Amino acid sequence: MVATLDPDRELVAAIQAEPAWKGSDGFRLLYSKYKDKVYNISYRITGNPADALDASQETFSILFKKIGEFRFDSKFSSWLYRIAVNSSIDLMRRGASKRLASLDATTDGGSATLVDRIESKLSSPEERAGASELEDEVQRAIKQLSPKLRTIVTLRYVEGLSYEEVGEVLRCSIGTVKSRLSRAHAALQKDLSRVLDRHYFQ
Repeated sequence: MVATLDPDRELVAAIQAEPAWKGSDGFRLLYSKYKDKVYNISYRITGNPADALDASQETFSILFKKIGEFRFDSKFSSWLYRIAVNSSIDLMRRGASKRLASLDATTDGGSATLVDRIESKLSSPEERAGASELEDEVQRAIKQLSPKLRTIVTLRYVEGLSYEEVGEVLRCSIGTVKSRLSRAHAALQKDLSRVLDRHYFQ
């Protein structure tokens, strides 16, 4: 059922059907569509832009090698996000660099951080300064979580996935998603819960 509703099904199937799909316009289109989301997920999990870029490159390297094996057992985006999550966590486990994150960093492709998206809706310098402080608070709070809880907060609140979509990405039940989110809320206490209540991530 999920696969039939996949908005990427036609494009991915067309790519898989091409003998030389690895250099195809379709693959480049798929990359353009998801590069920013993959980077943002990686950034929130790893905590700094350099590691996020490495994780993003690893994600698309895996996609490049394995897209022909995808069988639409889940939505394509869920499968891709799962690769991004695993690549980011694997990078951290391998002892990723300890460089401090730059809050206004972007990829060379122009991937916006959360503060960029917030600032685009603000007008005055005072509002923009408040947005920067918000980004600082959010990222600091998220980095205190375990990789498992950091991932679920990222998918649910930063990327705005539904409980069902988060469960599909992580291959767990909706009950498990809600349980982990509850644990994340408790760990973050007032810091992030105040931000989430204001719906800054929508």
